[in-house]
Amino acid sequence: MRLKPKKKKSALKRFFIWLIKIGICLFCFTLVQVAVFKFVNPPFTINMVYEWGLFKIRKHNYQRPRFEWQDLNKISPHLRKAVLASEDQRFLSHKGFDFEEIKIVLENAAKDQKIRGASTISMQAARSLFLFSSRNISRKIAEAYYTVLIELVWDKNRILEVYLNTVDWGHGVIGAEAAAKRYFSIPSKKLDARQAALLAAVLPSPHRWSVVNPSPYVVSRQKRILRDMRLMPLIGK
Repeated sequence: MRLKPKKKKSALKRFFIWLIKIGICLFCFTLVQVAVFKFVNPPFTINMVYEWGLFKIRKHNYQRPRFEWQDLNKISPHLRKAVLASEDQRFLSHKGFDFEEIKIVLENAAKDQKIRGASTISMQAARSLFLFSSRNISRKIAEAYYTVLIELVWDKNRILEVYLNTVDWGHGVIGAEAAAKRYFSIPSKKLDARQAALLAAVLPSPHRWSVVNPSPYVVSRQKRILRDMRLMPLIGK
């Protein structure tokens, strides 16, 4: 038995109302998430929960990650400048998306040249805190959405603070404090310029590049970052 036109319209209307309600609920939930973390330091990231969950389900090898929150003003000013020099030199001037960098990436792609990442610190903070480390279009859309939210709700100091505390710095190492203690056996506030530049140099690929045994390419990145650090502003006093 076929549905009559009025019944079809009624079913379609209910479907769209249902979608709208779900959308409103998701928006409210994510907005509350972002608002809470403006004031509350997150005790873990989504990926930390995911890894722990896999361990409980599959009983595979599990290494509890090093993770210790540190306030922005207690993290070395050298490291704060180094990550700007390495990851996002226009951090203070954009609203979450560096369209100048995106333009360069698109031009390189059109010329079949090597494509580099265009993720800003805001995008990486959103990804590190709220999302799984998968690589698909839905993750990219969610990353962009969270980036807009945190740029609207947080200030730049908070974005950089969350980024420095949640970014992946290698196997089982999350955040600046854990990285400083793991690789240099000192708290993050005592990192000097060369140490900070070396930590920033491996950030694009912390599971492939080594702080302990840096390759010539990583060393060249470290030197470039040291030069650029002189031009970077100090965020957070």
